Amino acid sequence: MPINYVRRLTGRERTTDANKHLGFALAFVAGAINAGGFLAVHQYTSHMTGIVSAMADNTVLGMDDLVLAGLGALLSFLVGAAVSSIMVNYSRRRQMHSEFAFPLLLEAFLLLCFGILGARLADIDVLFISVTVMLLCFIMGLQNATITKLSKSEIRTTHITGIVTDIGIELGKLMYVNSGRHRDLPNVSANKARLAMLFILAASFFAGGVAGAFGFKHIGYVATVPLAMVLVTVAIVPAMDDLLVLLRKIWPK
Repeated sequence: MPINYVRRLTGRERTTDANKHLGFALAFVAGAINAGGFLAVHQYTSHMTGIVSAMADNTVLGMDDLVLAGLGALLSFLVGAAVSSIMVNYSRRRQMHSEFAFPLLLEAFLLLCFGILGARLADIDVLFISVTVMLLCFIMGLQNATITKLSKSEIRTTHITGIVTDIGIELGKLMYVNSGRHRDLPNVSANKARLAMLFILAASFFAGGVAGAFGFKHIGYVATVPLAMVLVTVAIVPAMDDLLVLLRKIWPK
């Protein structure tokens, strides 16, 4: 993969194509983590809507331990998003190349921890919830916030509810029959490029889910290691650029 292409994927300077290509890769990773993680912890970790709904149900049913477990998952996702925002804003104010690369490198590191230590972490409970669930929710929050800031809220990768909604909106525009009686109004027309992007995002998430479930079923927790390597590949070049800048400051010619 050419270095300049990888640099554009997560570098400070953004383009529409770079946002889309990175979105496709991250949707695949998120699908794999979500589906594969379900086999590990029996819970989808990117679906905060379902978690909050389950908390409400369990509150009424008096299942306080499950309410606390849901709260732990929700807070982990929230903290992950907050950490991403802190990292991005820290890098942005210092005009670093790795503005969006650092959160993805952190995600890669955490995935490696999950892949190597997942079986042991599953036996450790905090607030009635396993560390593995908290870790996966944190990762999902971290990634979702990163791609949201990077694309200015145009692209989401960790869940497809919004993606499917946007597909429906564009399909509605595509099927709309414009009436000649309203010539003073602009025609309703679909954004076909955006529609194609949304379909690819949904397909990438599904493909990642299949790959993640297959990998975890056959090789277990270490199936997340290749996903971590994907993240390192797309994020390492801007980080190296910042390292070179730092080294030049320390040892100027």
